[in-house]
Amino acid sequence: MARLPRLTVAGYPHHLIQRGNNRQPIFAVTADYEVLLAMFDEHARKASVAIHAYVLMSNHFHLLATPQAVEGIPQLMQSVGRRYVRYFNQRQGRTGTLWEGRYKSTLIQAERHLLSCMAYFDLNPVRAGMVAEPGSYPWSSHAHYVGQRNDRLVTPHPLYWELGNTPFAREAAYVELVAAGISAQQHLALTESALRGWALGDADYVAELQKRTLRRINKIAPGRPANLD
Repeated sequence: MARLPRLTVAGYPHHLIQRGNNRQPIFAVTADYEVLLAMFDEHARKASVAIHAYVLMSNHFHLLATPQAVEGIPQLMQSVGRRYVRYFNQRQGRTGTLWEGRYKSTLIQAERHLLSCMAYFDLNPVRAGMVAEPGSYPWSSHAHYVGQRNDRLVTPHPLYWELGNTPFAREAAYVELVAAGISAQQHLALTESALRGWALGDADYVAELQKRTLRRINKIAPGRPANLD
């Protein structure tokens, strides 16, 4: 079965996942995390992509980003992916691929899923048993949103600004949001949608997106009966 082309739509937030080949580590030392973040900062600006949130895990990473143009995210991921592999292979004295195939991505409905997706990122190191709480993990955008540091890579989405009228109010509200966590159903939906490339949102959102592309964007085509067996 032919794989679906990735769906990219300008002006909409996208959830992206890139894994290491065979789930192997993509970072060896602290400097590797710093280098990858610096590359994203440089190339996101060049590609006119706003990165709203991220988390770098030992063998994969997640991004939440909105491109200004349809080619923005592919340009960003291609440029950073190739450049980081060259850097990492040279540093480690290795050759060959670092990534597990193509990066995975999907669009998410901001009003329903964007803040949950950010919490999902922040809680990833906690779920993995790497830290006890999100603020202890240095390689995510969590610290930026709770006022612990200013991260130049991060461009907050308008929904974050709506959390409060002052920086303190927004930071406090975000701390509460992450502390409340997300349900197992939300976690599964965010993961599966990105890995499978299906848009994540309500029926109206999916229908509106479908008008913008010939590529089918959900598991059941619009207007098709759900039960065909």
